[in-house]
Amino acid sequence: MKTPSPIVIEILGQSGLDFMVVDAEHAPFDRSAIDTAMIAGRAAGCPIIVRVPNGHPDTILGVLDSGAAGVMVPHVCTVEQARELAAAVRYGKGGRGFAGTTRAADYAQRSLSEHFSLANQEVSLICQIEDPEGYEACAEIAAVDGVDALFVGRADLSVSYGLQDFFAAETTQRCNEILGVTGAATGLYLAPSEDTTQWQAAGASLLVVGSDHSLLSSGVGLLRQRITGEQSGN
Repeated sequence: MKTPSPIVIEILGQSGLDFMVVDAEHAPFDRSAIDTAMIAGRAAGCPIIVRVPNGHPDTILGVLDSGAAGVMVPHVCTVEQARELAAAVRYGKGGRGFAGTTRAADYAQRSLSEHFSLANQEVSLICQIEDPEGYEACAEIAAVDGVDALFVGRADLSVSYGLQDFFAAETTQRCNEILGVTGAATGLYLAPSEDTTQWQAAGASLLVVGSDHSLLSSGVGLLRQRITGEQSGN
C-alpha cells in the first residue's frame, strides 16, 4: 500500500488477500494515516504489516499500538540490531511498552495476561536484508529468537553492490542464498507479472506482489487497450 486511503485499503482487504503491507518507509504514511489504515484493515478482516521508516523503539511502539500485525524493518545488518528489534516488538524486560487503552489491547477489553500472550505470539518481526552486511549475516539474523522472517530488498541489495539491474545474476544468487536460510520464514517483493515459481523453489513463502499503484496503472492500461485497441504508454 502506497496510498494513505482507508477506502482503498478496505476495498483491497475485502478482495481475498492474505495480508497487506503499508509502506511507511517510502510513502506518505504518518502516525495518523497508519492509525486509520489499521481501522480499515480490521474492518475488512485483513491483517496489515507496516514497513516502518526506521527501527527506533518508539516508531515500532506506535505502529503496534495502532493494531498492526507486525513490522517490516529496513536495513537490518547485524545480529545485535536484530536482537534489539526483537525486544522492541515483544513485551518483556526492556521491551515493548504497555498501554491497555490502545486498539492493540482492544481498548482494555482483554485481560493483561491475555493481551501479553496474544501479542507476543501473533505480532511478527520481519527484517529486511538489503545491504552487504545484512547479506553476510543473514543466517545468523534468521536464527535470532523473535525474528519471524527475512525479507529481501532486491532493489537496494543490487544498488548496494553497485548494480543497476535488479535482475542481475549476482543479485539472483544472493537472493537465493537469503531465501534458503533456515530459522525464519523468507520472502521478497515481486512485480505482478513476475513468475513466483523460482523464488518459492528457493524457499520464499512470504510473497508481496504488486502495489495499489501497479494495480491501478495496469487496470487502467487494460481498460484503455480494450476500448481503443492502443497499448498504454506505461
